[in-house]
Amino acid sequence: MSAVACFNCDFDEAKVRSAVKRLTLVNFRNYKYLRLNLDKPFIILSGENGSGKTNILEAISFLSQGRGLRGAKLSEIKTFDFLASSLPTPTFINNNGWAVSAEIEKLDETFSIGTAVESVVKEVSFNETKEVERRIVQVNNQKLPSQNELGNYLTLIWITPQMDRLFLGGAQHRRSFLDRIVYAFDVEHAKRLTSFDNLYRQWLQILKSGNINNNWLLSIEEQIAGLGVAIAAARLEQTEKLNAFMEKNPDDMFPEAILELDGTIEQMIRERPAVYVEDFYRESLFNQRRSVLYNDTGAGINKTDLKAVYKKKNVPANLCSTGEQKALLLSIMLSEARCLSLNRGVPPILLLDEIAAHLDDFKRDALLFKIKELQTQSFLTTTNLFEFMSIKESAQFFEIKENQVKEI
Repeated sequence: MSAVACFNCDFDEAKVRSAVKRLTLVNFRNYKYLRLNLDKPFIILSGENGSGKTNILEAISFLSQGRGLRGAKLSEIKTFDFLASSLPTPTFINNNGWAVSAEIEKLDETFSIGTAVESVVKEVSFNETKEVERRIVQVNNQKLPSQNELGNYLTLIWITPQMDRLFLGGAQHRRSFLDRIVYAFDVEHAKRLTSFDNLYRQWLQILKSGNINNNWLLSIEEQIAGLGVAIAAARLEQTEKLNAFMEKNPDDMFPEAILELDGTIEQMIRERPAVYVEDFYRESLFNQRRSVLYNDTGAGINKTDLKAVYKKKNVPANLCSTGEQKALLLSIMLSEARCLSLNRGVPPILLLDEIAAHLDDFKRDALLFKIKELQTQSFLTTTNLFEFMSIKESAQFFEIKENQVKEI
């Protein structure tokens, strides 16, 4: 029986293994205050463009590490008073910040996750301070030392309309996409990336300042090289594992992709011992000291690109049609979700923004069936409720209009 023919078969709702049961937003984008009680595998958010559907997905994305599905600055997210001046005002963490909290069910465990922004005074020089915003996170009301720890509690995968052009845009977006895949499997990867970025910024600042302290630079370059090789090795390992998984578990509806890493350090790791690659990386940084200020073209992991090939046609993804690129992206997403479910025993929660775009009715319903098979919760946005009538028995529908969210 085909996936779509079987789509209306009964599923045991109790088998959903990962879900947000209650979501609360405070001072977040266009929502001064919002609380949703959720009890279905599919959460359908409908409304006109610009009504605030994606804002809810973005809020959920902040329950994991990173800058959310939009990559926004913390200061860009808070609600402006003119957007919600007529709404009731709850108790805020502070007048300038925002907060997101959720009650999560994962297997037989229930716990709460919260994240918020607070303003703190930071000393920038001997006699100068400035107010900055920082993000704090907590689980079961206990503050976590770092947002990277969130990966131990909740895993999310998201797809947005901007990602439809993932294979056509700049390499940075593909690197970010790859790194989210890696630290879904390896929480330490996020910590390594944070440390690498901090060290690399320090290195550039020292070079730009002209205050060259050779011993200091050598120490930073050694740390950058060590972290860089570890990051590259993790990217390479996870890419190879995902390729092997897709080859062993081909999809009957969405095309199989082959993922390839285009980066000097990753290529060297395949052929050389890690110690040799670290030495090369360190020497490369030393040689870049002059040129990096004018032309940042060094051989580092911050230049790596992720490429994909449509396996059956042997065509690079960037040369495929819009529909084929979307299908390849969905194939990668589904493979990652299945692989995570097998490796960690619990599937990720999916955030799918306007996911039905560029899909015909047959592919859309097949995708929904495959998502349902994952036994996880999915949040989907749409301007057309009728796209999701095939899952109405398993879905909770919300209409968003004029900053209000109403269950329908």
